[in-house]
Amino acid sequence: MSKLAIKKLQPTAGYILVKPAEQEKQTASGIILAVNDSEKPQYGQVLAVGASIHEDGHEIKAPAKVADKVLYKKWGGNEVTVDDIEYQILKFEDILAIIK
Repeated sequence: MSKLAIKKLQPTAGYILVKPAEQEKQTASGIILAVNDSEKPQYGQVLAVGASIHEDGHEIKAPAKVADKVLYKKWGGNEVTVDDIEYQILKFEDILAIIK
């Protein structure tokens, strides 16, 4: 099966594309840590933002912009792997905070 070449992922309206932060695999003293899916980081950098959505006559804009670092819900969004790189596609409502 051929590999799908994707040059750019653009989320649809109401969604944000985030690259999760790298998970620590070793402590400062050199101890190697076991990597566990339940311990994946809940923060990352926004790579792309979908268009605003409209609900009940109100416009809902994205809570973050490209390059922002955000904290998101632990079980929010969908994990997608493209070219061996993991991404999260999150709903606007899954973003909890912008990290400053």
